[in-house]
Amino acid sequence: MTLGGRNAAAGGSPLTKVRGGDASPDLFIEIRADETVEITCHRSEMGQQVWTAMAQIIAEELEADWERVRVVQAVGHPRYGDQNTDGSRSVRYNFHRLRVAGGALRTMLERTAAKRWKVAPSSCRAVLGKVTHPATNRSISFGELAADARAQPIPTEGEIVLKKRADWRYITKPVKSLTVPRIVRGEGTFGMDVQLPDMLVAVIARPPRVFGKLKRVDDSQTQLVSGVVETVVLDTPTPPAHFQPLGGVAVVARNTWAALQGRKLLELEWEAGPNASYDSETYAQELMAKVREPGEVRRKRGDVAAALESAAERVAAEYYVPHLAHSPIEPPVATAKWDGDEVTCWACVQAPQAARKAVARVCEIPEDNVTINVTWLGGGFGRKSKPDFVAEAAVVARAVQAPVKLVWTREDDLTHGYYHAVSAQRLEAGLDAEGRCVAFLHRTAFPVIDSTFEAGADQPSWGELRLGASDTPFAVPNLQLETGRADAHLRIGWLRSVCNIYHAFAVQSFVAELAHAARRDPKDYLLTLIGPPRHVDPNKEGAEYDNYGSSLDDYPIDTARLAAVTTTAAAMANWARPLPNGHGLGIAAHRSFTTYVATVVEVAVDEEGRLAIVGVWSAMDAGTVVNTNHARTQLEGGTLFGLSNALYGEITAKQGIVEQHNFPAWRVMRMNEAPRHMETTIIESDAPPGGIGEPPTPPAAPALTNAIFAACGLRIRRLPIFGPDRRDRLAVKGVKQ
Repeated sequence: MTLGGRNAAAGGSPLTKVRGGDASPDLFIEIRADETVEITCHRSEMGQQVWTAMAQIIAEELEADWERVRVVQAVGHPRYGDQNTDGSRSVRYNFHRLRVAGGALRTMLERTAAKRWKVAPSSCRAVLGKVTHPATNRSISFGELAADARAQPIPTEGEIVLKKRADWRYITKPVKSLTVPRIVRGEGTFGMDVQLPDMLVAVIARPPRVFGKLKRVDDSQTQLVSGVVETVVLDTPTPPAHFQPLGGVAVVARNTWAALQGRKLLELEWEAGPNASYDSETYAQELMAKVREPGEVRRKRGDVAAALESAAERVAAEYYVPHLAHSPIEPPVATAKWDGDEVTCWACVQAPQAARKAVARVCEIPEDNVTINVTWLGGGFGRKSKPDFVAEAAVVARAVQAPVKLVWTREDDLTHGYYHAVSAQRLEAGLDAEGRCVAFLHRTAFPVIDSTFEAGADQPSWGELRLGASDTPFAVPNLQLETGRADAHLRIGWLRSVCNIYHAFAVQSFVAELAHAARRDPKDYLLTLIGPPRHVDPNKEGAEYDNYGSSLDDYPIDTARLAAVTTTAAAMANWARPLPNGHGLGIAAHRSFTTYVATVVEVAVDEEGRLAIVGVWSAMDAGTVVNTNHARTQLEGGTLFGLSNALYGEITAKQGIVEQHNFPAWRVMRMNEAPRHMETTIIESDAPPGGIGEPPTPPAAPALTNAIFAACGLRIRRLPIFGPDRRDRLAVKGVKQ
């Protein structure tokens, strides 16, 4: 017998709605007669340990025995509410909801036992998979109660007594991962692992430019390759890109090798389309020109122009961050199987409901005819929340009337992705005679994410500006944010920490420049800018600030917390210590996804410009942290992600074609380049849970470049640090002695 379970979810009794959707226990929990507690995770597992975190929250309030807990993956379906595993919101949006679900089922089990024993429900208590009656020393297991408990009405949220924080046994604890042992044993299923009877494999030759068109195809040589079954010409998409397939020619074969060899032999002629003139270097100069002129005012405090005019000293700097690619270790892959007018897909997606909609849209069938089974993801970073590859699999499978696994190679991934936007920024500040900042002007321009969903969109949205621009927390009497318009020529999408990457780089780099101009210590100057403890509300200064979808009452912009991580990271690095020749320390602090992170980097630069990252110290205040071990690994991984992009990350385009095809051209940090020493601190807090996966990334780049300046006097305002013309050396004129 079972209690709850996914089969009951669609028509089960609803609990009071809470943030994130229905909190009914039968949506997430199934108790089996063998005492297994099966928890359905409605978020996607990609190494961030969301399976374990979701299970910890439910098991805590359920009082389940952790050794009996098992997790299964939910399909993509609206009954689960929001399933988008991005925006660092899985715990933030579901913490209370899942606690309520676990507490509801615990209450039902306690009531069932009380009825059986003819005692008051309040006298019964669930403990580690059993309901006990302390007064009579009786106990009964969850499995034995499951059949009768199923008949219990689901309690309202008001009837549920959630556990006190002091009584938590799983939440805030370093509970062992539910997925890592399975990965080590080769269990579990990633997107590429899916196998179906009679399955074919497909790869696609896509247009080299976005919205390019196929003019001619000759597949005669392709058809001679042993194993090739068929070629399929895909429809050419029309703007906006959305999650449509890019078009081109699919080569379908009995194995991956045959499909790849067949693709190489296609003779293709393309019509260039509207983006043939796109040159990323020319575009960078155009963006820089935009931010040198006044833009649209999006936030305003005081009179910046007057304050700049009367300042004792004016400081200005311009910053540039290039396009970036996600390059997850597992490129996109999806499998599709048709049964009449219904299609079932297996895919490594971050947003299964978006995949469901994309397939339904491109195949012109009802969404209810689409089933999305979510596999584990070999990394995501935002790429796999864009399900164009799932739509491709469905289209090709229907065309050949057989199950098809649609495979993207690394070359496909790098040359046909959704790219993180290039950005140009100009910052100006006015200092008084004592070096205090009295005016702060920030201009930013970048091709916007909305361009992927709305043809012609060129103005930064409030959702993008909240990512490190409209929420600048500095205690400056005159502050202004301006934006410029920019056209998009590639598919623009979100990447881990999104616009925070370039906004934090510019702002935190500029803070260090102001400290230098004021002849102040960079850490002390940063703390002065952060100012006294207070809550900042950008909405009072003309911004439309939605605070990452969370209430400013529950998640205020709290300068005390930002200052605390700054002082903590500095203390971890022993900030004021003497350094060897050629060494330098840099610091940066940033709030994103309602979480506060500060990072200190120590570098060594020799006389020939060789760079080594000696150490990294990071402090994070993410409020209530479900699993401290996994938060530490996210803090480490997110920091390394930011450092790698700062060192090498750059996607360029000539004549509309992306130039980087594989890892020799698209560099990532290697093991011998990683920090020699890495130390992290998770600050204990009883604040609501904040994001974990993305907040560590933004401060990494400015902390690194600030450290380089401290070591050798080289100010880096354009990323990456090592581009094609400066592959492994800094252009140093001298090293600090």
